Amino acid sequence: MALTNPNLTTEQIRDVNVRYHDAAAESYDSKWAIDYGPVGARQVLMKLGKALGHEPGRYPRALEIGAGTGYFTINLLRHGVIEQATATDISPGMLRRLGSTAEELGLEVATTCADAEHLPFEDRSFDLVFGHAVLHHVPDLSVAMAEFRRVLAPGGTLAFMGEPSRHGDRLAIAPKRVGAITAPVWRRLVGAQPKVERPSEDPVVRDGSWELEQLVDAHTFTPDELADLARNAGFEGVRVSGEELVANGYGWLLRSLEARVEPGSVPLGWHKFAFRSYLALQRLDSALLEPRLPASLFYNLLLSGRKPG
Repeated sequence: MALTNPNLTTEQIRDVNVRYHDAAAESYDSKWAIDYGPVGARQVLMKLGKALGHEPGRYPRALEIGAGTGYFTINLLRHGVIEQATATDISPGMLRRLGSTAEELGLEVATTCADAEHLPFEDRSFDLVFGHAVLHHVPDLSVAMAEFRRVLAPGGTLAFMGEPSRHGDRLAIAPKRVGAITAPVWRRLVGAQPKVERPSEDPVVRDGSWELEQLVDAHTFTPDELADLARNAGFEGVRVSGEELVANGYGWLLRSLEARVEPGSVPLGWHKFAFRSYLALQRLDSALLEPRLPASLFYNLLLSGRKPG
């Protein structure tokens, strides 16, 4: 594993993640185009299926690590993949947003504010432990993996998706730079307004946005490193695959364009175009590139395994 911010201590990594995600909670779903309808369900089921290497089964008791606003848990609940859902996150703000969304949709989700290295659950409590884009935020992954194994029932399933690969993280530099350079022209073309930053005594945090976001990631991975983490924790049948190459580069370009604008000033037509074109490139990756290229070339890595027994 490579540390992305080697000068930060474990406690600083946790603190930065709490502050950023608390501040981002209310606008997080719109920022990431999170959907709890058919489109969101297809995305979640597809990603979980890719991680497992087969269609998802049904899991009576499921625990999501770093659940955020509930994108995965809520969609999996609505489609019967999980029956009883427990969601953890280090951010109280994210869990409040998740609880509100679940209530609006008539769903029951137990939420617990906890970090991945110290799970407040009994041994063998869950049939599925999963997460999306969370392992790279966790300071001590060896301890966290041991916790995942502890709370899984014998024969239980581990699945994590959306983890940044070392190579993919380097590839993302180019579209980020292109987006930053072309953002002023893009703003004029679509009529978006530059974001007004609120003054803050903290040089790192201004409304929990761009500057703080640069510090929340702790690791990038190679496929072998991610697999070794699971195997060393005692998981068997470990599988690592790669997802999104062209689509992710395009996604980082879009994010860089939109990073410093007032969200409400971006036209709906742009949002629709950006999202549909991203989905088209995602289908291209799935059909042509993912079956043929090594996992290490892709931006996202997906991990699955099974607790013996």
